[in-house]
Amino acid sequence: MAQNNGTKTLKVVLVIFAIVVLVYGLGFLLIPGVLVKISGGTPVDLGWLRWPGGILIALGIGALLVRRDPAKQGIFVITISLGTLLSGLALLYSWIVHEYSGATFFIALPTIIVLVVSALLWWSRQKAKGVL
Repeated sequence: MAQNNGTKTLKVVLVIFAIVVLVYGLGFLLIPGVLVKISGGTPVDLGWLRWPGGILIALGIGALLVRRDPAKQGIFVITISLGTLLSGLALLYSWIVHEYSGATFFIALPTIIVLVVSALLWWSRQKAKGVL
């Protein structure tokens, strides 16, 4: 029963992760200029935003595929858990040292979202470790 509950938790967190990365991925891939403009940030070559957009979309689709049957998918879950942790820490660092030129909201929100998703992924991975 506990294993089933852990799997349910992991599946919900995988959907949350997928939604976050698909939203950001689609934005970076399809409308990076709009995102930079509304953030008030310094203009950047849009290619630097488009390619990670594609990676984020692929990870989101991967998370939805793993959600169907998470058995023995621990490596993927660890990968996205580390990815969100490292991304969140990088955003936090940029925020703290004022590397970011846009409005604070546009770095604060993704920093918080990514770190919360990371914590949820690590927690749900632990709950479902018997399946992974």
